[in-house]
Amino acid sequence: MNSANRRDEVTVEPGRSAWTAVPACLRKLTRRFAPRQAVGSAVMSSARSGARRMQLAFLHDLLMAGCAFVAAVYLKMGVGFLEGTRGAVLDALLFIGVIAAGVFYVMRLHRSFWCYISLQDMMSIAKAVTLLNLIFVPVWVLTPDLSRIPLSVLVINWLVLFALLAGPRLIARMVTQRQPARMVDRRRYRQIPLLLVGTGDNTELFLRALNRDAAALYRVVGIVDEMGAYLRGSIHGVEVLGRIDEIKAVVERLDAGGNRPQRLVVTEDGLSSAAMRSLLDEAAALGMTLNRTPKMTELTAGVTDHVEVKPVAIEDLLGRPEALLDRASMAEMIQGSRVLITGAGGTIGSELVRQISDFDPAHIVLMDNAELHLYEIDMELSLRHPALPRSTVMADVRDSVRVREIMSRHTPDLVFHAAAMKHVPMVEMNPCEGMLTNVLGTRNVVDASVEHGVKAMVLISTDKAVNPTNVMGTTKRIAESYCQSLDMRGAETGCDTRLLTVRFGNVLGSTGSVVPLFQRQLAAGGPITVTDPEVTRYFMTVSEAVGLVLQASALGSRSSDRKGTIFVLEMGEPVRIRDLATQMIRLAGRVPGKDIEIVYTGLRPGEKLYEEPLHESEELRPTETSGILLAAPRVPDHQMLMRLIDELIVSALNRDVERAMTLLRQIVPEFQPPATRPLPAGEEAGIVPSLVGTYGTEDGRPMRTVH
Repeated sequence: MNSANRRDEVTVEPGRSAWTAVPACLRKLTRRFAPRQAVGSAVMSSARSGARRMQLAFLHDLLMAGCAFVAAVYLKMGVGFLEGTRGAVLDALLFIGVIAAGVFYVMRLHRSFWCYISLQDMMSIAKAVTLLNLIFVPVWVLTPDLSRIPLSVLVINWLVLFALLAGPRLIARMVTQRQPARMVDRRRYRQIPLLLVGTGDNTELFLRALNRDAAALYRVVGIVDEMGAYLRGSIHGVEVLGRIDEIKAVVERLDAGGNRPQRLVVTEDGLSSAAMRSLLDEAAALGMTLNRTPKMTELTAGVTDHVEVKPVAIEDLLGRPEALLDRASMAEMIQGSRVLITGAGGTIGSELVRQISDFDPAHIVLMDNAELHLYEIDMELSLRHPALPRSTVMADVRDSVRVREIMSRHTPDLVFHAAAMKHVPMVEMNPCEGMLTNVLGTRNVVDASVEHGVKAMVLISTDKAVNPTNVMGTTKRIAESYCQSLDMRGAETGCDTRLLTVRFGNVLGSTGSVVPLFQRQLAAGGPITVTDPEVTRYFMTVSEAVGLVLQASALGSRSSDRKGTIFVLEMGEPVRIRDLATQMIRLAGRVPGKDIEIVYTGLRPGEKLYEEPLHESEELRPTETSGILLAAPRVPDHQMLMRLIDELIVSALNRDVERAMTLLRQIVPEFQPPATRPLPAGEEAGIVPSLVGTYGTEDGRPMRTVH
């Protein structure tokens, strides 16, 4: 028996009756349940207090209904209003009381907290007063004695009753939110002065939340409006001082008055990324940091004890207007289906898990080779959708036996293949491993999907597969070709499995990308390292990318006239990495080149200055969904492709790098690796050289890549 149980045991001494132990049992039970009784008493006390508050509010409203009617009759008929109408007034008060009790109870006026009265509560009071008067009209018509009271009294009654119901509530709110003037004056010098950008609902909510916060960290010294439509107006006593393009002049005027703002705070969600970048530049030039207000839901729900502004995310500066997705078609594809996701622990794979799980699949299989990442997404899914049936399997996509075993056991309807080696320099240093994962692994997943009758298999590809200059991009292009070729031959072979490919660029914040690297370098005090001043990349957020992947999958799985095509996600304009580094430094409140240096290190092995979403021979066609385009098929002869892939896999398994590289160029003729010099000795033995820039193999002499 455990110690917890032993504490509740009662020992009966030999020779004594068991009845003598009863008082001891009662004492122990009292001690055991006393804390619960205390909690229960507190809850009951709180409930009684709330009920008493609502009863008093209800009685107050009934009393005000009577007082308002008497006052209305007095205002209409004068001092002698009771002469000859006493009985009518008393009858009317009785009817008013009964009607008010029913109306106020149905409208639940007594349930609202007076100290938090809002415009919605005021509207409820107006509706209740109007309904009371409307119900009283037929009573007045059907009761002859009441005809001695003019019907126009009801107009006055509406005004007086509304004032008597709303007035005490407004006073209660002002009293609870009023702060002593001396405390405000003393604290204002310790608060951070803010200049707000925007005059929408978020601004009003933010100012209201600040006024409620007795220990607010900020004070708003002014507002600038996007269009200047509210110029010289004010919100909660804070004046609109100018337009966005007048920020410099506004700050100078505030500075002259001793109220120079330290932070520029954006309250609107609809500002474009270009406008956000302009505000960041303006704030940096004026020595301010750029921030955002909390979400509207946090302001209205009181999520935090104190109102705090938040840093602007890099996504706000690089983002585009998100495409309008057809969630109904995505739900139709996923709901009730069994879904397998390879690479489920990675950046793209884990977001696929999150979004797919929201569409209520019948079963979801998480497959990954990384134990920690698989554990983390499994735990997250267990909290996100605890009732969703799921399986978590560790497997290497290069193991065809294991992949087929998983397919046979779980019989998925949909497969999303996100497992891959994606880090360009790492694959350059380990080319055979990249070939085995990206080519052999994809072939294993595709073949197993076809063999087990999967409805659709979706390959996650990359823009580095277009005119590749590195092994990673070339292997992904081979994976694309394999899927395209088999998908186009589906009609000939009788295969019903759709093999879809979705291609897009870099994902912000993904593992191994520049954003987490820059964040670590900023935290360490710099410098920030950029490969080349002119290097550019396409970026999109992971949630947007995966949403478009699911949309493209829904489009492809329900259409049979798009076989072999590649779905290409519109990436917007490319971003200069140098500008990205500069913006991140400014977001951190630092000055580029002064507080944090930017150091250029040179392109790494396999990298190029810019990426291309499309090959010149791929004809681009629009789809019915904004943000998704179709690239026409570009596939070599099927038999030759299968033969060369077989040879490539054999060469990679034998670690014959030279032969494997030759085969890469045969399969993907546009593959143009950078001019190379001999590899360091030991590469073929598995020794990984520095990621700074070595590549190739010849004579075993270490040389730098020539860019």
